[in-house]
Amino acid sequence: QRPLLNFSFPPTVDLQLKEPSTQESEMLPSPRVKKQDHSEDDNEGDVARRMVSGTSLKVALPSHRDPSSSTTSAFTGASSEVTCVPRSPSLYSAFNDRVRTATSCTVNQSCDDLAEFALRPAPIDVTIRCTITRDRRGMAKGLYPTYCLHMEREDGKRVFLMAARKRKKCKTSNYLFSTDPTNLSRGTNCYLGKLRSNVLGTKFIFYDGGENPDKSPVTDCESVRQELAAICYESNVLGFKGPRKMTVIIPRMLDNNERVPIQPKYALLSRRSNDLTDKLVTLVNKYPSWSEQTQSYVLNFHGRVTKASVKNFQLIHPDDDDYLVMQCGRVTKDVFSMDYSYPMCALQAFSIALSAFDVKLACE
Repeated sequence: QRPLLNFSFPPTVDLQLKEPSTQESEMLPSPRVKKQDHSEDDNEGDVARRMVSGTSLKVALPSHRDPSSSTTSAFTGASSEVTCVPRSPSLYSAFNDRVRTATSCTVNQSCDDLAEFALRPAPIDVTIRCTITRDRRGMAKGLYPTYCLHMEREDGKRVFLMAARKRKKCKTSNYLFSTDPTNLSRGTNCYLGKLRSNVLGTKFIFYDGGENPDKSPVTDCESVRQELAAICYESNVLGFKGPRKMTVIIPRMLDNNERVPIQPKYALLSRRSNDLTDKLVTLVNKYPSWSEQTQSYVLNFHGRVTKASVKNFQLIHPDDDDYLVMQCGRVTKDVFSMDYSYPMCALQAFSIALSAFDVKLACE
């Protein structure tokens, strides 16, 4: 494998091969390409942001089709064939303290409440497909865009899930998340949480919509905000171009399908630094391999990504690099695909994706 210093372009894949019969992977940009991709460097442009206001979430789960096995999955009555890849319970024990072995992937869930769905983990063996659109209109010449997350349905329609916007006048990158794309503020019942980075853009923490104990006294411990994800990017102090390295930490799932509560007193990063990881799930990005045939780094995005970009990534569990917990990548200038699986929820996946889009002074 070629050393990273031979790279002249940030590499995370996305160009579908014209001859998939000879090579199954998708290509990363060639080292000969000089153009770089930064989240705030694109020119202004309109985004086809389709709001599906009023559309019910009682729809079939998006799915990958596996010829060897298919099951029926439903959101309150709607059914769909979904991929059900046989896996040993030992894999899911890395995510969940106690895993019950199931014989099918049938899921009966009510999804009328967007906030509830945003926090609900994907069912086991189901990949939920989503699209992120970026709208740069009307916010300081595109410096503070609005991102909208839609779930893709098998009939080609999309269902709006949530939106996020980068805040102005903050010392570090700060994004607010809401189920109301027209009112992205903390003072509403649509507020979901916020994503905050450090100065260098190498560490991000996502908090839910609970109270900040540092700003106001909190008498009820249950109302204190919880940490749902921590994202760490490896610094690139020497300036060599190459694939980004990222680590994601999320709370483990309990046997009742609830998350281990992680509050500021026992934060995700402090638990990890003190080797208190029994209640955590640690994910890493899948590192691309070097292809001598194409003279580029390659990853397989299964046709979901079509543009080469530093923002493209796949997250895996270290115990099984074939099980994609999440993948995200560029489709067009302002449209990205985002797919996630158990034990991740839509809110965690969306926050991780936005951390990848943000400018990172110490990583570029």
